[in-house]
Amino acid sequence: MGCKRLRWLAQLLLLLATLTAAVPLWPQGEAEYLQDILKDEILPAPVAEFQVRQYIVRATAPTPKVPAAPQEWTAQAARLRQHLLNDVVYHGWPKEWTGSSPVFHETGVIETGGGYRIRKFRYEIVPGFESAALLYEPLKPSGNMPAIVSLSGHDGPLGYAYPFRQKRCIAWAKHGVMVLSLEWFSFGELKPKGNEHSYGAHLDLVGANVAGIFYLEMRRGLDFLYNHPKVDRSRIGVTGLSGGGWQTIVLSSLDERVKVANPVAGFSSLRSRVEVKEYGDIGDLEQSPPDFLWGSDFTHLVALMAPRPTLLTYNAEDDCCFRAMMVKQRIYDDIKPFFKLYGKEDLLAWHENYDPGTHNYDLDNRLANYRFFGKQFGLPVFDNEDGVPTELRDVEELAAGLPKDNLTILDLARQMSKGIKRDGAPSNSSVAESWLNAQRSKLEQIVRFKPVDLQDTWTFAMAKHRDVQSISYLFSLSNQLSADGVWTRSILQSSDAAPVTIVLNDNGSQNSRDAVAYHFARGDQVLALNLLFMGSAWKNTSISGFAQMLDSVGDRTIGLQAAQLIRIAHWARERAGVAKVRLDATGIRSQGIALVAAGLKPDLFSDITIRNGMRSLAYLLDKPIDFDQTPELFCLDLYKNFDIDSLQTLAAPAQVRTTSYVDASQN
Repeated sequence: MGCKRLRWLAQLLLLLATLTAAVPLWPQGEAEYLQDILKDEILPAPVAEFQVRQYIVRATAPTPKVPAAPQEWTAQAARLRQHLLNDVVYHGWPKEWTGSSPVFHETGVIETGGGYRIRKFRYEIVPGFESAALLYEPLKPSGNMPAIVSLSGHDGPLGYAYPFRQKRCIAWAKHGVMVLSLEWFSFGELKPKGNEHSYGAHLDLVGANVAGIFYLEMRRGLDFLYNHPKVDRSRIGVTGLSGGGWQTIVLSSLDERVKVANPVAGFSSLRSRVEVKEYGDIGDLEQSPPDFLWGSDFTHLVALMAPRPTLLTYNAEDDCCFRAMMVKQRIYDDIKPFFKLYGKEDLLAWHENYDPGTHNYDLDNRLANYRFFGKQFGLPVFDNEDGVPTELRDVEELAAGLPKDNLTILDLARQMSKGIKRDGAPSNSSVAESWLNAQRSKLEQIVRFKPVDLQDTWTFAMAKHRDVQSISYLFSLSNQLSADGVWTRSILQSSDAAPVTIVLNDNGSQNSRDAVAYHFARGDQVLALNLLFMGSAWKNTSISGFAQMLDSVGDRTIGLQAAQLIRIAHWARERAGVAKVRLDATGIRSQGIALVAAGLKPDLFSDITIRNGMRSLAYLLDKPIDFDQTPELFCLDLYKNFDIDSLQTLAAPAQVRTTSYVDASQN
């Protein structure tokens, strides 16, 4: 009898300690053992990454088929342009913004004495948010002149003042071409911190596709030149390097007012980016915005140029991204036949730079641009930059000047969030159920939820150590993505039919010992689970690039993770023969996944414990949290339609309890 009382007392003390202490009272040997098994690598990092790469490749649109007649492609191209603009780029953006005319204000003039002047402008992207531009204007045009939009890339703090950008603008102006050089977010005069491109994810969160702000910023420049009284509308070109190359192909392919284009080292097919790890730069958020590559690819954008003259410039030894030999087959060789349809095969041209061959728009690439644009514009050929280097100006002299209270990308997202209005749950119980079903259907659409099957459950390891029984599992899902986890229970205090708790942790199962110990001491069977982009398989790999590509091909990262959680929860319930399972989620990533899964399948979970959670998705905006830290939470339209409280409402009848918050002041 005495032994039984002592054993009961020991169990009681253990339970009390786990309920009240930050670190549970746990025999040191078992604690170390539990920590060791939770650290085991079940899914190797290279395998996990390759699975995601394969998944993206399978979702990538194939090269478009060449139709039998040019009229067929002209009609298909028109439909694709309208889809990409109206359904993707302008998704969530007010029509009064996307349909407005350009508003430019001149802020100064530089008389160069070199046959052209430089006029400084600031212009409205959307109300309260302005950008800057320089107009290189020839002084003695003979009739209406050709014009070029010169776009910035990741040029650094000098922005449009960088010498290689000034040189091409000056050279063209001296030869009778009007050039509008645009600034770009996060660089030059748009360098305030809130303009970092990763903050585009915050626009997605509040319901406005990140592509929209980038497209409007460059389209305003095209609008300006197109409406300029001295510009020949039949001779408007666009060019830029790197991010400017990406802008060039997007603007030129989607707006037929562009008559000639020269993107320089700015893009490749999605498959090339995924296949070539070392030089397949994923790029910033706007380069793979949500749904932009869903059913189409950059190969399609080049095909949309047919038969408008297009020079594709790439560098042989590019030390940044998009090496020439990596991209040529899919975006040049395979697209040539579209130009041939119109009898214009020679108008899709290729220039490969060997001097210096790195990521550049230096002299060799500029000379190729002068030759190509000059021929298309019907201008005399020039093949030099005589006198141009002496006319460069410093960044202070070129500054157009932007308002001190100018919005940033982050400011705009915060501003748009304040206009969000959501319908609350109806008080009338007779309509509440239909409202909940409608909300769940909306959530399913927003996170692009697609159920998955469990193809196989691999037993990676199993062991018994004193009172701990453990099995390590690899879960192979039907979409060929994997999850992994460690199943533990007490040998003395639990059984194979005991209640089940699934533990999630933003930092992976290797950091979930305390939560596992707590539920272990309650007598639960515990599955410490790593979903997609969580756990040791991803601890040394940047997940944000893969997440943005998944979103771009029409998936949502949080939807994929929720599908894994739901299917594995079903498996756990069947394995133990219990009606429902518990969830214990630590961190805001795990909180979001858990609440989305419970909102979609509320009858699957009995209760949900959130540790280090957030009260509202507004925390992502207010902090602000960077996209790289929590990519799945920046789901297009999520905060526009749902918040933590509304997701918890959808999770009912599961009880949701948050024990601590990431911001202590929220307590």
